[in-house]
Amino acid sequence: MSERVRGSVINVHNLGAIVRLEDGRLVAAPIGDVNKNRAAYTRALEHKDVTLPFDLAGRMAVLAQTRVDEVVATSEPPALTDPSFEAQIAAYLKSTEAWAPSDRPQPFERHLIRKRQRARAYQPDDPRP
Repeated sequence: MSERVRGSVINVHNLGAIVRLEDGRLVAAPIGDVNKNRAAYTRALEHKDVTLPFDLAGRMAVLAQTRVDEVVATSEPPALTDPSFEAQIAAYLKSTEAWAPSDRPQPFERHLIRKRQRARAYQPDDPRP
């Protein structure tokens, strides 16, 4: 009979891994489980605040197959908007309006006009069937 517990990885070695459970106990994770879930163990070892769900049988712990409702958020999601950054972008775009004179075509339009003129120079006078 196994018990579902959470713990953090404190060491990964040649024979498996050492996991500290939330209640303070130390348990071993077998090398087979560590090799099978290497990315999860490495990520948990690098980020000490990450806890993983384990199935505990005696003093051996195996990484549990996590369900979506068991995921514990370890940090807040990043803010998608930054008002000060948006203000800097708006100020920059405002300053670049003077770069393109309003009485002439915009730079990208001038580029397309020159490109069309060069293309006409290379078009044959009589199209071949």
